[in-house]
Amino acid sequence: MSIFDNKVAELHQFLHKKELTVTDLVDESYKRIREVDDQVQAFLTLDEERARAAANRFDQKLVTDEHKGLLFGMPIGLKDNIVTKDLRTTCASKILENFQPIYDATVVQKLQSAETITIGKLNMDEFAMGSSNENSAYKKTRNPWNLETVPGGSSGGSAASVAAGEVLFSLGSDTGGSIRQPAAFCGVVGLKPTYGRVSRFGLVAFASSLDQIGPITRTVEDNAYLLQAISGVDPMDSTSANVEVPNFVESLTGNCKGLKIAVPKEYLGEGVTDAVRQSVLAALRVLEKQGAVWEEVSLPHSKYALATYYLLSSSEASANLSRFDGVRYGYRTPNAETLIDLYKNTRAEGLGDEVKRRIMLGTFALSSGYYDAYYKKAQKVRTLIKQDFETVFENYDVIIGPTTPTPAFKIGEKIADPLTMYANDILTIPVNLAGVPAISVPCGFDGGLPLGLQIIGKHFDEATVYRVAHAFEQATDYYKQKPVL
Repeated sequence: MSIFDNKVAELHQFLHKKELTVTDLVDESYKRIREVDDQVQAFLTLDEERARAAANRFDQKLVTDEHKGLLFGMPIGLKDNIVTKDLRTTCASKILENFQPIYDATVVQKLQSAETITIGKLNMDEFAMGSSNENSAYKKTRNPWNLETVPGGSSGGSAASVAAGEVLFSLGSDTGGSIRQPAAFCGVVGLKPTYGRVSRFGLVAFASSLDQIGPITRTVEDNAYLLQAISGVDPMDSTSANVEVPNFVESLTGNCKGLKIAVPKEYLGEGVTDAVRQSVLAALRVLEKQGAVWEEVSLPHSKYALATYYLLSSSEASANLSRFDGVRYGYRTPNAETLIDLYKNTRAEGLGDEVKRRIMLGTFALSSGYYDAYYKKAQKVRTLIKQDFETVFENYDVIIGPTTPTPAFKIGEKIADPLTMYANDILTIPVNLAGVPAISVPCGFDGGLPLGLQIIGKHFDEATVYRVAHAFEQATDYYKQKPVL
């Protein structure tokens, strides 16, 4: 049994009683990374020297009974698009291969205030563009449940590291499902908070109106603790919301009595495998036994979500990624005689195929003569999708459906067909377009691979999302099952 099989609150008690040291936790993390990361390939950069120095400092606090806070001394992994001072941040791209940031992202500062220990930076799809982790410039992360399958993306390294027991929990980012989809594929818990709940300052931007940082953990309770630590308004991020941060852990009552659940017929329709559909229906029966009621509803504009998302996110990516030009920082081509050569060759050599594909799509959608037909129309459809959610939430507490239409697919199976790959996010994308919170929790298996249940809530109502997720988790034992490596 690993130390990390315990919840955060249990580990905190062990530290408090001096049955465990912070060095023990850090040792466990690096020992496990040495044992399994050659297979899983989750980490891009380790921060072992600083992590061990921090562990020694924190152990001194244990001696003097100074320590406080539930996350004290807990090892965490960070997705490699969250900037960390003096620790390489690459976004899994060649263009940022040797980039050493000079400041910390706000979430990193908050984790430091909570006295967590950063173990290292986790692999991802380049600039968070992808659904399988096959777009990284450095390595392909593998799913701990079956090393021949993908861990999901773009936060595949974040989900795989938690599932493999390399860290207690991790942070990912979610633009169109990039926390929830890998969480579902790897059998862990992943939450995309409400847009604005968590500061984006220091998150390397892909699509600024959609990106959101969120926690990936083994249990719902640990997830609530981690979100508590990173939430809140930030003067450095004008899109962070000045709303109260409730005590999320207090919402974990295990009780769903009287809750009204909406199940969109579109989320159980074409493309969703029978095993996925049956696991969701079984989950609804579990919640019914606990006193919740559910009804089928319609989100009629969700069929347009995929096209809307790829137009809007690619347009924003086209603008955001223009900063990587070989002039200010990052990779610079040695093959340039003119300034135009410098721009063209740096980007041609430094960016991967998927990133180039989305920049081109976005630049086209924003260009003169096409802006109204594509970008502007997509913004109008986004409003309709948001209104669909608002209409349903007038009568229901949460919306429930599958996180992904299938379990994890084999590495290489979809990489040559971008449109099929894009369709993999069809159930998660509407949530980002509407800006509402959603969590994925394990709800079954198909062929030995985990399946995820997606619970979607109202704006800034993560508490109810957690309440339902925790009630379901406590009534089942899917979260206790771990891959064997």
